[in-house]
Amino acid sequence: MIIVAGALHVDPGGREDYLADCRELIGQARGTAGCLDFQLTADPFEPDRINVFEQWESVAAVEAFRGSGPSGPQQDAIRSASVWQHEVSSSKEL
Repeated sequence: MIIVAGALHVDPGGREDYLADCRELIGQARGTAGCLDFQLTADPFEPDRINVFEQWESVAAVEAFRGSGPSGPQQDAIRSASVWQHEVSSSKEL
């Protein structure tokens, strides 16, 4: 299993518009084979932060969806990013 997690930072005044623009992308990701979960959410404490959480069946599934990354306008809105891809060897439901 692959977990992609981290944070994007955008202008605080543009965060809600950024997330609204990502709505279609989130739906596409969730409908993609191998996607178990995909979330981009507003952080409740930092007004410029967007939390990233993705769960995928495999690296191949992530790479098939990811392609070249965010679109031009989305990429331009990101002031900084710290997002990591983790390969999980085991997990259990709590």
